[in-house]
Formats: sequence, structure tokens, C-alpha cells
Amino acid sequence: MIFSKDSWKEIFDTIKKNKLRTFLSGFTVAIGIFIFIVLFGFGNGLQNSFSQFFVDDKVNTIRIYPSSTTLPYRGYESGRRIEFTNQDLIEIKEKFNSEVEDIVVRNTFYNQIKYKDKSNQYQVRAVSPGHKEAENTILMSGRYFHEGDIENRKKYAVIGRLVAQDLFEGKDPIGEYIFGSDHSWRVIGVFQDEGGDREERMLYVPYTAMQEIQKNSDKINQMIVIYNSEMTYDESLLLEKELEVYLKNKKTISPDDNRGVYISNTGEDLEDSKDFASILKIVVTFIGIGTLIAGIIGISNIMVFVVKERTKELGIRKAIGATPNSIILMILQESIFITTISGYAGLITGIITLKIIGNNLQEKYFISNPYINSGDALFATLILIFFGALAGYLPARKAANIKPIIALRDK
Repeated sequence: MIFSKDSWKEIFDTIKKNKLRTFLSGFTVAIGIFIFIVLFGFGNGLQNSFSQFFVDDKVNTIRIYPSSTTLPYRGYESGRRIEFTNQDLIEIKEKFNSEVEDIVVRNTFYNQIKYKDKSNQYQVRAVSPGHKEAENTILMSGRYFHEGDIENRKKYAVIGRLVAQDLFEGKDPIGEYIFGSDHSWRVIGVFQDEGGDREERMLYVPYTAMQEIQKNSDKINQMIVIYNSEMTYDESLLLEKELEVYLKNKKTISPDDNRGVYISNTGEDLEDSKDFASILKIVVTFIGIGTLIAGIIGISNIMVFVVKERTKELGIRKAIGATPNSIILMILQESIFITTISGYAGLITGIITLKIIGNNLQEKYFISNPYINSGDALFATLILIFFGALAGYLPARKAANIKPIIALRDK
């Protein structure tokens, strides 16, 4: 019967005669799949956004900032400003050399940078060579600093893509000199950054050269500890605690003082963000599943009404010799046909909608590149089609078992 031309002709005739009923049945299926796919895609988009936060930086890093104490300790009053120096950098490297790949220096300033008649205010980061790996900086041209530049206090600059665009307007900046902090700096490289425009409107210079300009200051504003990439998350937390204890003891800070030294573990932040994103995705998935269930209930209600409406017709069929199984198969065939066509219409519409949305929701709603795997989308569609068929089967079986004389009395 499934491949019978007459049965398909009968199905299409029934659909034509009952256009509103068919539309409602199909719309329930399509909207259920559509909402599920869009919500599931939004969940994946949220996870993408959380992941992008860490594209800009190396994940296996611990950032250490000096701050002010809040508790008196060993004769020192509270409110004491803690400072890091080059000597601290050397000693920490020696103390934790087996666990640490590098310790990066970053001192941040804001300077007016000039090139000929062009000038602008930019953030200048005085850094060590390892900063390139810590920030996942991508060189477009030229080179980055090396240890020789640091030792010789070279007044070199690696400028962001947008800085080069602002000041040089298409001219190759490599080898040119820019002016800032009352000194000339030779441009040796141009970089781009996954962090976006803000990161690309910066300049990097050797931290030792900037310290020399500042009357031979050896102060360090921030240290970025790059720990061994093979370390587990729990091991990184242990290293973070060891660094905190060591620095508080070295700088005479109370163990109970939550300030004085501020430490941020990128790995910990990543784990927290992953957990939060996973919870959000679970919530969104449950909402999507709820939508599918609502769609299934809607189909069931419509199919009960459809079969009830056709009770007299089914009675006539039985009276002229139709078997219960042939009646059930006929209704199932119609139900599966409508749910399949409608389900895939909802599937395709949902996927196209996600493609159109793209990154349009990233800035306002924190949803980046929403998508759904084809396997997940297909599975959800098949589930709804299956339950759509089941929704048609149950009332069809009940109607097929009604005696013809009773069915013919139905109004």
C-alpha cells in the first residue's frame, strides 16, 4: 500500500480537501523543529563566545599584579603599596624554574605617538619577548623583540595593525622612526591580534628601554607566569597558591590579606567559563526539548481531532471491506508524510536562520556564530516525525476497531 499510486492519490486528495487541518498539523511540526534548532544553535553560540574570550591569550598563564595591603603585618601599617622589581622577576624564575616556562613583564602606559605630521594617543606596553606567546600575538611583518634587545635596552617598537594604518596610511612602517615619551623608536614589526581592534591599536616596546627612560626605574607593573603546558588544571591551582604564599612572604604581607598581591589564573577562568557555558547550554537544550514535547502534544491533539472527524469515512471503508490494518496504514502514511515534509521544512528554515543571524547577536546578546550539528538537527527531526507517526497510530487504531454500524452513526 505504501507504494500504491491510488493510496498516494487518495492522500493528496484528502490534503486538498482539508487544507487548514493539514496546515495546522504541518505548522505544529515545523515550528517545533524550528524553535529547537534556533535555541540549540544559540546555546552553541554562547559556548563560542566564552571560548573566544581566551583566543586572545595563552591559556596556561598566571597573572600577578602588585596592589595595596589592607591589614597591618609585622610592623607595617595597612595601605602599604606593594611593588615588583626586576630582582623579583629573577628570583621567581629561579625559585619556580621547574614549573615555569617563562615569566613575562608587562608595564602599561598611555603616550602620544607621532610620525611626521601624524599623531595619536595609544596604549604602550613595555614587555619582554615572551609576551608574544602569552598574548598569542600574530606578526604581519618584521620581527618581535629578542633577549638581545632587552639586554641592550633597544628603543624598538612593534606596532599594531591599526596604529600602522593610522600613522603610515599604507606606507611600509618597518625601519621608520616614531616619536613618543620624548624619544624616537624604530619600528621593527607590525602585528595583528585575535582580540580585535582594541588590541591592534597598541604598541609594544622592550620593558628595559622604557625603564631606562624613566630614570633607570626597575619597577614592574605586572608579571605573566607561563607555566608548563603539560600541567593539569589542579596542578596550576597548586602553583598559583605556591606563588601567592611565596610573594606574600617575600613582600611581608599578611597571609590573611586578600590584597597586596592579586593573582589571576587564566586556566581557572577558562574552567569557570566552560562550566557556566555548559550549564547555559543544558538549560537551552531543556527548553528546546520542551518545545519538541509541546510539538508532539500538539500533533497528538490534532491527529485525535483528524481521526475523530473521519470516523464516518472510516466506517464506510470498513463496511465495504477495508481491514483495520489497511485503515491504520492509510492514516499513518498520511501522518508520516505531513510530519516529514513539515519537519524538514522546519529543519532547513532553522539552519538558514542561524546562518543569516551569524555574528549579529554577538555584541548585544553575547551569542557568537550560532550553529547546530547536522546530526543533532536530523536526530531531533526524526524524533518528532516518529512521535508524529505514533500520535497518528494510537487514535487510528482505536478508530479502526470501531464497528462500522457505530461509525456510520457518528455525526
